[in-house]
Amino acid sequence: MLAQTQYRLSAADLEIVLAMVRTGTLAAAGERLGVDASTVFRSLQRIERGLGATLFARSRTGYLAGDLAHALAEQAEQVESALEAARSAVHAVPDQVSGTVRITTTDTILVGLVAPALKALQAQHPNLNYDLRVSNELASLTRRDADIAVRATRRPPQHLVGKHIGPIRVGLYAGRASGITYADVEAGRTPWLAIDDAIPDHPSVSWRKRHFPKVMPTYFVNSLQIAAEMVGMGMGVGILPVVMAQTRSDLVALRDLQDANQSELWLLTHPESRHLRRIAVVYGHLAQTLRLP
Repeated sequence: MLAQTQYRLSAADLEIVLAMVRTGTLAAAGERLGVDASTVFRSLQRIERGLGATLFARSRTGYLAGDLAHALAEQAEQVESALEAARSAVHAVPDQVSGTVRITTTDTILVGLVAPALKALQAQHPNLNYDLRVSNELASLTRRDADIAVRATRRPPQHLVGKHIGPIRVGLYAGRASGITYADVEAGRTPWLAIDDAIPDHPSVSWRKRHFPKVMPTYFVNSLQIAAEMVGMGMGVGILPVVMAQTRSDLVALRDLQDANQSELWLLTHPESRHLRRIAVVYGHLAQTLRLP
């Protein structure tokens, strides 16, 4: 249904749509905007009524953005970026960049690669702020809830642009003080820690099932970081990324799994926002400094 009169979208309208696209719920959008959920609901109804179009599909899990909502969100991001640029210009020191850059990655990659890289960048651009989100999904970048993603994926989404960092090697590890050997693993004398339910297509899961099909892990966890802690405590063996394990003195490699179906690490961002100065600076720095063992 088309609106009978030409509705004039305001910057405030775009801000509401963008918040809804990024969060997917009235409550979370309201928190971002500093208003209550009922205000967001009424505003959204007014916008949809004025446009004569439904922007979001309601579901049990929240609000799913349609094509028009995504299109408006892209325009809203340009407005948001222009405002940030204007504020930065007012307060800027020459050659300094300011603003917030939202980065999504996994706990493993954050601790092992991203955090050290950002620490080095902090001295060059002390006015930059970072909103770091830990997740095992690309959804946050697809929802436009992040500016940059550092992700393990064999097939990055086609609507994103990025740089291939390299393969993520994995190895079989035990606690250094545990005394566990690979012979113990082959003989079935040691417990396993696994992340099957959290990341079912992870190389560690497929390798274990291929080489040790009869093994039933004693511990299932939803984080490789937690798995590393428990392996380091001597609670069993686990398949961990080399980039994380090599920095820990409490872990010992039992086998480098060269035959594992490795994941690939990608640095990703939106094509329409990668030229914004704050994002370009952080993206460029990560592209230059992220290195895998």
